[in-house]
Amino acid sequence: MKKLFVIVSLFCATNALAENSSKPNILFIMGDDHTSQVWGIYGGILKNYVHAPNISRLAEEGCVLDHCLVSNSICTPSRATIISGQYSHMNGVKTLNDALSPEKENIAKVMQRGGYQTSLIGKWHLKKEPSGFDYYCVLPGQGRYWDPIMKTKEDWKQGGKPYKGFSTDVIADMTIEWIKNRDKTKPFMAMCHFKATHEPFDYPERFKDLYKGKDIPAPKSFYDQGAETTGRSFKGQSMDNLKKRYLSATEQMKDKPGHMSYPDLPFSVDGLDDDEARMKTYQKFIKDFMRSGAAIDDNLGKILNYLDKAGLAENTIVIYTADQGYFLGEHGWFDKRLIYEESIHMPFVIRYPKEIPGGTRNSDIIENVDFSALFADYAGIEYPTSMQGHSFRENLKGNTPKNWRKYGYYRYWQHSEDRPGHFGIRGQRYKLAFFYGNGLKKNKKNDPTTRYWDFFDLQKDPHELHNAYNDPQYQDVIKAMKAEILLQRKLLGDTDEDNPEIQKIIANNWNN
Repeated sequence: MKKLFVIVSLFCATNALAENSSKPNILFIMGDDHTSQVWGIYGGILKNYVHAPNISRLAEEGCVLDHCLVSNSICTPSRATIISGQYSHMNGVKTLNDALSPEKENIAKVMQRGGYQTSLIGKWHLKKEPSGFDYYCVLPGQGRYWDPIMKTKEDWKQGGKPYKGFSTDVIADMTIEWIKNRDKTKPFMAMCHFKATHEPFDYPERFKDLYKGKDIPAPKSFYDQGAETTGRSFKGQSMDNLKKRYLSATEQMKDKPGHMSYPDLPFSVDGLDDDEARMKTYQKFIKDFMRSGAAIDDNLGKILNYLDKAGLAENTIVIYTADQGYFLGEHGWFDKRLIYEESIHMPFVIRYPKEIPGGTRNSDIIENVDFSALFADYAGIEYPTSMQGHSFRENLKGNTPKNWRKYGYYRYWQHSEDRPGHFGIRGQRYKLAFFYGNGLKKNKKNDPTTRYWDFFDLQKDPHELHNAYNDPQYQDVIKAMKAEILLQRKLLGDTDEDNPEIQKIIANNWNN
């Protein structure tokens, strides 16, 4: 009897190992603000300047998403949506100040229950301790670029400890080490989250001479100042504000690494007029940004080479994305937050040799809420009904479901006069947004009295240089899209039931 028990146990264990070995590993790598304009594979004026050979390699070996959209373009909410599989109004993380509860369901917990070993290394930014991970080592808050302090389960309450080196290198090396030392009887889901390319756009010494002596082209709308050139009714985060930050940092000249210790200071605009000063600011900004991105690409190559050497490449799904887009001088802006293209477009490339044809692109509208559903689908795990995403596994193979979404839903909850609260939808051709200009109950300062709409025909105006809301030729399209916004808000549960003031604003201005 004892011998039979041993045989049965060995048989069950062997079956379990065989099942686990057939499940793909998932390596989810994410940059911070590493926008599509500096990936090269999306074209644009910077295509011939960016250093991104390993992003190009992933694109050649996998599939690039051309219309992957963030639902709330700011770091903390985007990350909460990815991990929770819910839009901001459902997971409760609407602004930078919100936190994701460890008690909340998340995709890491789902994968754990499905037999996966899970890890998270790098930027977390969701305030409270991560849950659902067998191992985590994360930056506290935004973290720093050099000798980053990182926290594990063992020293979470003590505040963590410093790790020597440049953060992008440190995070990539730690991810490789975790994969090397993992439990090899289980498939893994590893999340590798870089701090780069977030402000202050720092980079390692090996890239300091990249772009030295070169002039980088600026976007067509670089000198836009506001409504007089585009028809929009808000200013946005002007590149001139970044100039002020550089000058302030120069004046302070802090020596120790920190959140806003910009590289290569001092910076001066003495003797320059406003346009010349803006251009000089841009040249520093864009070069630093691309150098920071080059360090990411460098480490992507290191990770891909390790997977090849370890024999893991064939059965590991590799994703590289960014938590949102970023303005690189378009409309005269930097930063993100707005429903405009550079901000809401999440660059995304995925490689899975067993299933995804190499060198392909997909033009379906994918949202960051969908990532969790894709992970569960690949893992063969039931997707929780509390989550709102949809797996795009078939889309990646060229088999888009007939009922796939036609619009992505967007809402920016934080509010200021220059970047008001707004919601809207973005389709393949048209985009419509309602800037309701009202903050959350806890932060309602500077509410503008004007409520307004932005409408763009992305086919005729891909750079969003003309707000066509009042153009007669689009009125039927706009009417239909307003109805679609209301439908999407109802389907997704974003109805502002707890805020009668916003409901009143919508009712009073919907037909303006």
